[in-house]
Amino acid sequence: MHVCCTSRLCVLRSQLSRLCLASVALQQTLVAVGVLPVEGRMRKGWGDITQKGYEKKRAKLLASYIPYFPSPEAPGPSTSSASRHHRAHRSGGARDDRYRSDIHTEAVQAALAKHKEEKMALPMPTKRRSAFVQSPIETCTPPDTSSASEDEGSLRRKAALSAVLAQSLQSPDYWINRSVQSSSTSSSPQPQPQPQPAVSLLADVLAHTPPLLTDTSHGCCLGVCPGVPVNSRVSTKIQQLLNTLKRPKRPPLSEFFLDDSEEIVEVPQPDPNTPKPEGRQIIPVKGEPLGVVSNWPPALQAALARWGATQAKSPALTALDVTGKPLYTLTYGKLWSRSLKLAYTLLNKLGTKTEPVLQPGDRVALVYPNSDPGMFWVAFYGCLLAEVIPVPIEVPLSRQDAGSLQIGFLLGSCGVSLALTSELCLKGLPKTPSGEIIQFKGWPRMKWVVTDTKYLTKPSKDWQPHIPTANTDTAYIEYKASKEGTVMGVAVSKTSMLTHCQALTQACNYCEGETLVNVLDCKKDMGMWHGVLTSVMNRIHTITVPYAVMKACPMSWVQRVHIHKARVALVKCRDLHWAMMAHKDQRDTNLSSIRMLIVADGANPWSVSSCDAFLNVFQSHGLKPEVICPCATSPEALTVAIRRYHICLHGLIFKKHHISRAILSMGGLSHGVIRVNTEDKNSALTVQDVGHIMPGALMCIVKPDGPPQLCKTDEIGEIVINSRAGGTMYYGLSGVTKNTFEVIPVNQAGAPIGEIPFSRTGLLGFVGPGSLVFVVGKIEGLLMVSGRRHNADDLVATALAVEPVKTVYRGRIAVFSVTVFYDERIVIVAEQRPDASEEDSFQWMSRVLQAIDSIHQVGLYCLALVPANTLPKTPLGGIHICETKQNFLEGNLHPCNILLCPHTCVTNMPKPRQKQPVDVGPASMLVGNLVAGKRIAQATGRELGVVEDQDLIRKHQFLSEALQWRAQTDPDHVLYVLLNAKGVAVCTATCAQLHKRAEKITATLMERGGLNTGDNVVLLYPPGIDLIAAFYGCLYAGVIPVTVRPPHPQNLAATLPTVRMIIDVSKAACILTTQPLMRILRSREAAASVNIKTWPTIIDTDDLPRKRPPHIYKPPTAEMLAYLDFSVSTTGMLTGVKMSHAAVSTLCRSIKLQCELYSSRQIAICLDPYCGLGFVLWCLSSVYSGHQSILIPPLELESSLPLWLSTLSQYKIRDTFCSYSVMELCTKGLGTQTEMLKARGLNLSCVRSCVVIAEERPRLALTQSFSKLFKDLGLSPRAVSTAFGSRVNLAICLQGTAGPDPSTVYVDMKSLRHDRVRLVERGAPQSIPLMESGTILPGVRVIIVNPETRGPLGDSHLGEIWVNSPHSASGYYTIYGEESLQADHFNTRLSFGEPHTLWARTGYLGFIKRTELLDASGDRHDALFVVGSLDETLELRGLRYHPIDIETSVSRAHRCIAESAVFTWTNLLVVVAELSGSEQEALDLVPLVTNVVLEEHHLIVGVVVIVDPGVIPINSRGEKQRMHLRDSFLADQLDPIYVAYNM
Repeated sequence: MHVCCTSRLCVLRSQLSRLCLASVALQQTLVAVGVLPVEGRMRKGWGDITQKGYEKKRAKLLASYIPYFPSPEAPGPSTSSASRHHRAHRSGGARDDRYRSDIHTEAVQAALAKHKEEKMALPMPTKRRSAFVQSPIETCTPPDTSSASEDEGSLRRKAALSAVLAQSLQSPDYWINRSVQSSSTSSSPQPQPQPQPAVSLLADVLAHTPPLLTDTSHGCCLGVCPGVPVNSRVSTKIQQLLNTLKRPKRPPLSEFFLDDSEEIVEVPQPDPNTPKPEGRQIIPVKGEPLGVVSNWPPALQAALARWGATQAKSPALTALDVTGKPLYTLTYGKLWSRSLKLAYTLLNKLGTKTEPVLQPGDRVALVYPNSDPGMFWVAFYGCLLAEVIPVPIEVPLSRQDAGSLQIGFLLGSCGVSLALTSELCLKGLPKTPSGEIIQFKGWPRMKWVVTDTKYLTKPSKDWQPHIPTANTDTAYIEYKASKEGTVMGVAVSKTSMLTHCQALTQACNYCEGETLVNVLDCKKDMGMWHGVLTSVMNRIHTITVPYAVMKACPMSWVQRVHIHKARVALVKCRDLHWAMMAHKDQRDTNLSSIRMLIVADGANPWSVSSCDAFLNVFQSHGLKPEVICPCATSPEALTVAIRRYHICLHGLIFKKHHISRAILSMGGLSHGVIRVNTEDKNSALTVQDVGHIMPGALMCIVKPDGPPQLCKTDEIGEIVINSRAGGTMYYGLSGVTKNTFEVIPVNQAGAPIGEIPFSRTGLLGFVGPGSLVFVVGKIEGLLMVSGRRHNADDLVATALAVEPVKTVYRGRIAVFSVTVFYDERIVIVAEQRPDASEEDSFQWMSRVLQAIDSIHQVGLYCLALVPANTLPKTPLGGIHICETKQNFLEGNLHPCNILLCPHTCVTNMPKPRQKQPVDVGPASMLVGNLVAGKRIAQATGRELGVVEDQDLIRKHQFLSEALQWRAQTDPDHVLYVLLNAKGVAVCTATCAQLHKRAEKITATLMERGGLNTGDNVVLLYPPGIDLIAAFYGCLYAGVIPVTVRPPHPQNLAATLPTVRMIIDVSKAACILTTQPLMRILRSREAAASVNIKTWPTIIDTDDLPRKRPPHIYKPPTAEMLAYLDFSVSTTGMLTGVKMSHAAVSTLCRSIKLQCELYSSRQIAICLDPYCGLGFVLWCLSSVYSGHQSILIPPLELESSLPLWLSTLSQYKIRDTFCSYSVMELCTKGLGTQTEMLKARGLNLSCVRSCVVIAEERPRLALTQSFSKLFKDLGLSPRAVSTAFGSRVNLAICLQGTAGPDPSTVYVDMKSLRHDRVRLVERGAPQSIPLMESGTILPGVRVIIVNPETRGPLGDSHLGEIWVNSPHSASGYYTIYGEESLQADHFNTRLSFGEPHTLWARTGYLGFIKRTELLDASGDRHDALFVVGSLDETLELRGLRYHPIDIETSVSRAHRCIAESAVFTWTNLLVVVAELSGSEQEALDLVPLVTNVVLEEHHLIVGVVVIVDPGVIPINSRGEKQRMHLRDSFLADQLDPIYVAYNM
């Protein structure tokens, strides 16, 4: 009974102490706002606040969230289980201790509970199971639940079903406001609903949902492929995303800025409600005077010499082994003798007497592990006695160790060439195969010296070390990592070192012979200042507890305090937290001996909860509340302030018995002002004081940005210190030193307040009542977002308060900011636990977003989870923030889960452009251009000319007659040579052979086809001479050939429907083909894709009769159709154009004149022969001009890459034609083999022109790469050029032999979005290069027209390209699903200027620029620049974007992006990227793609899809089929590696 009462009494006492602390905090708060006078605070006692008062205060703090709080009776996780859970997953991080606050956790839960009422259905990312999950799929689950458990899957299936139901049956607003269960934010387990028979219900919904037939974002009609469900799972998720994005953003629209100016400059409007500082200017604060003690040594070495001589057996240092037991004790006598030996060895035994290796003042690196403090002590004091400067650094673990490059910078700036280490440490360093220490990355070449006692030399009797009185010479250098990751050395002079020890002795009231337990790193910071320097000065016995011991036994430092009755302990918050979690193992621990428990990171605002919790647990073990002493330190200023309970003034000791705390508004802190949190507020920050500034110091608070202006009393600023006990400079970096160590504060008028220099500490804080120092954060952890300051530690604390933390490791979180689109964006990266499911991770990430948005009023840009133990570590196990940030920006982070929120985070987007009605008519624009001195943008090719020989005209009037004429006049002239993959000519055709074969095909057609003149005949042949013969056979018979690409035998399901569609649309009466293809058309596999019973008559031409056929020839007229040209555009449209005999003859003549083609010439063609200019060059041009064509089917290059180039070399070809896909194949496949090709004798110096045939903007990067790669093989850089054609006119531009070289201009990309052209210099930001699309063909006339007003535009103005030419197509044969565009596209007129001329609209945007070059006639050359297809442009935010520009940026974002494509879906931009690297790199691409599109195009990516190489469909011309890709994405046919839905 007595024991029970005692335990209750202890609990009651601990609760009372917490309430008392809260009472004092409340008093401090009231004092800060002037509600309670200081005198009143002093009169208040510990017991003035009751339990009722505390509950009242807590209720007021969280008033607005009380309806959502769980009841107090709700069971929570037991303490023991929590303790076991923490021990099982204890992290090695240095951050896991700082962020524990019960009040803050309650605030976070309250904020999440508020969100619960408003939550949206956030679409979960789609991840390929095979990529990230090692276990096999045991059961077949719907794709949407691939990573969830059965119950979770049923819940999400129900959520998806309700989303579809609501989308189909309710209004959009109703659906938006529904609470969808799939993104529950409750932390308590909820009853899972039973799986519903959802499939049939979902099918009913889809069956009654009208299909979406058009997409207006492209300005054209787009058909949906049959079999593509519009409401597939992807589009449902996108609909969820769209509804999520309908939430209003901050700030309101009025603060957005316009994109119309040439340069975007954000001018944020000041918020009138922003809190501003109202106090008076701060007055510098003085510390207590530094006392003068008569027996203080003149130098620290003198103190060691004294204790070594007079107190030789007194213990100086006790080191522990890994189990926490004492390993050895180093006495002051041993420390002195060993240090003396080392000093003697360094000065006398490393070199010769005439050439010593070390001179006094040289810098020496100390490389010792934390587990061997004794060796470090000896090395450090040995260096001091030898008067060389020690530079303690961490032990490098590997060549690429995190931070090794920066350590190399430190060693280089300090001029270090010698390193001291222990024999054991040396053995553990990575070595070369020959046994030498490897050259660490970035390090200067080092000489390694082992300092174990057996290698040291005893000094001679006459040798004594020189111990001068402390002066301004550098004593040692302590390393410091900046926010950017650079490691610099802070030099501490001998005077500063001694003065700092004296100040610490006075502040901490150290006494001779005390015992100190040190848990900190003894190589730097507080661990060195107290545990190595000040302890020796005062003959203190230091017990060092290494980090490895703490990981194995968290209570080890508490046990050492208990066993040795230590008076002082030096710890961090994490050590308090770990000891508190493990305290149940040690019931008999007594901490009553401690008079100072110094908390080294007590300046962290979140340390207060760890201190309170530790006190609450160990107060019953004798720990007194007043012994907890948080302090503030800085590498530059050393110790800034420390809380102590005695202040020495004029030799008298005054006691201090209260703790000061302030509950501050995070909103005020983000604006840099101090505001006490009295209302709502789950956004409160409780900070504790770190005591008074150090004795002998002078402190100011200055603005952290700009000039060091003094802050006001209620303003947060950077603490600057003037003291003799601080660092003196960054060694070897004089420029940075001046900005940090020589700061002169100025008043509000800008005048200096004095001549005393101050040092910046990097600490943000303020001075409270009684000159107490409060620290709220560090400069290095400051994130400036939209003009507001946020502390990285605060964000970590909020993230960890989202309980339960079963998803991530508590101490393995990195927070940093990246600059994206004119502002800083916050990124959080955490290590995910291996047992966390996809659902858990996504739920945790979404709740962290909500909590940070509510508490800090700032949006997160990116939240990434990486696998355990993959984040780069600092030497003591913490997260290396700079390295993590660098990995994020370079795409080397390899996250396993990622969530980007650009829609909510990026609030400074330009305002969407509103298209104004055009008030200015075309006539006014024309007059305006003339007045401005700009000519009308038009260009004309040279005249076609008149042929004198009328007989030749008659013979060449039509192609069919030209072939017959050549067969008679030159029957043995070879027109065609077909090569196979080995480069062997497998088939040739002379004029006579081609003519005879065409006659046989004509006879077969008339016999077996029963055709009439003008019927359409489909030619289904592989690339070859059979196709050409069949074409001329159709011309002889008077029927109209339609060339169609044959279906792929291994992919009939995808390719045969297109063949069927063209046959149906063209109303073909007959199909000419080969026997193998005929068997494929009638095969069972074909029947699975199309109806094979309704094929037209199929005639195979492989076995034609050998007898001479009857002469059949039906002469055409000029207006009769020669053939139909069918093609599927990149926007997914099937279009067929009609080509008359007159147009074909004119086109062939135009090409002949441009390229100077004659019977004696040879050309090589590596193109698909089914449509466009490729078909003309393959089948028509040779018959007209008589030149020999060497035909290379592009498919042959897949088995023999060098085929095309070796053909050019072997036949010494001067002119060749290819596609972009062929050029890209050679560039990627042969780029590294040029030396081998050269050795085989391949020579391209014969090539005069290499023309790329395309219907798109010239791909300048590809053509330039091709030219550079094969320059070594003799290819002229002037040889490569491009052609341009369109559906309405197959050949508009073609680089000829006589014209000037193609010119290149640079255009501002922003102007193109506004349908303008602004020419800039090469290298200008946001510029893109455009290459001329070739010389305009003879007989062709081009004009640039405003597509809306149809009026002509001026020179260098962007508009639609219109063409007038005798070889334009006669019109569309049909546009599948659209037949009203005939007259508008082929026979349209200008609204002003030349109303009688008929023009054809190409559908491409471009401009004409008159250059300084001269054409063949001596006139200035007019260059045509093609920008892009109108149908392909993306209309977003009222601006016009060209997909190729966005794709170029995306492909440049990461080395592993092989190809990319973009399209829009319901106003969301979707980016598809092909991953060429390993699948673990897939998620690295998501933020990089989002960043680059935002930066360069001012667009927010809605969905990022990562796919395998080769998924993006490309047509025979090498053009991306973006609409086919879109349909496949929406039908979930891509099998993506990862799909990220950006919030």
